[in-house]
Amino acid sequence: MEIPQLQITSTRGVLGLRTTPGIQEIEQPRAILTQQQPAAILEISTTSPELLLDTTEVRADLDLKSVFKRTEEFAELGFQEGMEGIARRAEQGRELMDIGNGKNVIKEHAIENGSRHMKSLGIKFIPNPLKLQMSIQPGSLDINVEPQKPINEVKIQKPVYRYTPSKLTAQMEQWPSIQIDVKW
Repeated sequence: MEIPQLQITSTRGVLGLRTTPGIQEIEQPRAILTQQQPAAILEISTTSPELLLDTTEVRADLDLKSVFKRTEEFAELGFQEGMEGIARRAEQGRELMDIGNGKNVIKEHAIENGSRHMKSLGIKFIPNPLKLQMSIQPGSLDINVEPQKPINEVKIQKPVYRYTPSKLTAQMEQWPSIQIDVKW
């Protein structure tokens, strides 16, 4: 007896998948930044220094005197020499009264009145720097600085977000099948 044979042939199903990848884009625009720095307030105040030099006595040493000073000195010198002349003549008059005492007063008066007195030679350094009178009033400098705070303005930009979702397409490329054959 023959036994029939079963022959089974199967084909697998083939599923085809096609994907389109998703695209995700994120863009962050830069923030808008505005900065300002106001100038500092600067105040400067000064007081000028003063230097006072009195050169009157130094100029007098150099014989650079004003007309008023010269007139005053000449008047004083004339008065002084006039008084000395009066005193000398009074003295000589008293001495002439003693002419009878055997003194040769006229000869002495002639020598005294006719000869010049010797002047002394001396070295004198002019002008004398110690006669310069100085006075100094120092000045001052005041500086005030008031700094100003910077002004910062920031405008934040929102991110730009773009998304394309992925796609999945499924398709049967080969359908499954079973074939059964009976052989005798």
